[in-house]
Amino acid sequence: MKLSEIGIPYGARKKKKRVGRGVGSGHGKTSGKGSKGLRARAGAGGKLRLGFEGGQMPLIRRIPKRGFNSKFKVTSQVINVEQLNHFRKDDVVDLKKLRESGLIKTLNKPVKILGDGEVKKSLTVYAHSFSKSALDKIVKAGGKAELISHTAKRQKLGKG
Repeated sequence: MKLSEIGIPYGARKKKKRVGRGVGSGHGKTSGKGSKGLRARAGAGGKLRLGFEGGQMPLIRRIPKRGFNSKFKVTSQVINVEQLNHFRKDDVVDLKKLRESGLIKTLNKPVKILGDGEVKKSLTVYAHSFSKSALDKIVKAGGKAELISHTAKRQKLGKG
């Protein structure tokens, strides 16, 4: 037996349903679309919009809406001062170093330093904002806290 001698198994190829070919075919007159109604129409008349429930009040409109979500909300990436002990003494800790060490996920969101824990080394820390306790702890350990403006960060990253 050769590959060219193998036939197509029965039922592998189904004939196309030929509608509108007379009453005797079983698919004549309305061609399987029923009498009148939305889906019996030609063109765009047979399409329903997303969420349509046949005239019943759609689920999306039945569910109560609560609160407000701002389009302009800025979420900061937070780091506690205790996590800064990961760096060496007198290191300059900027966004790139924080990203390399895995303390922040992206350079596109602002970074805020919070005051949980203790700093054991003097560091120069660059961030977009500091809590008052974090600022005090960094200075008390002999380090410096430098603010970065949000616009400067965007220009530095080539965002405008």
